[in-house]
Amino acid sequence: MKIALQRVDDGFNMEAVDEGGHKVLMDSSLENGGKNNGVRPMQMVIMGLGGCSAIDVLMILKKQRQEVKDFRIEIEAEREKEKEPALWETAHIIFHLTGNIDADKAARAVELSMNKYCSVAETLRQANTKLTWEVKLHA
Repeated sequence: MKIALQRVDDGFNMEAVDEGGHKVLMDSSLENGGKNNGVRPMQMVIMGLGGCSAIDVLMILKKQRQEVKDFRIEIEAEREKEKEPALWETAHIIFHLTGNIDADKAARAVELSMNKYCSVAETLRQANTKLTWEVKLHA
């Protein structure tokens, strides 16, 4: 993997580009001297957790022939207090699924993602982040 990072302005605003040309803007907060023009790097880690697990869960449910009409994830995460660097201490993921989905299959798909397949979850786990989750099915 190759990532290129380019400073965009005279502050902390950065544009990251992957090998495929996909771009992401990162910046720091106003309080830290940034201009708030992008996602914070540590927020991107949590976004990556959601994206990684979402792909896993949807792939598993598709293989199980579950009809997913809508899919959404919410994540609440807390970083260590008064530490530098401040790692992620906890992350709680709520998986919202809509469609003709068996509750046991949905729960198992999420469990497999979070405990076996999602590399971002394992990376966070290796950093002692406490990961918890729940599955909510909607009609």
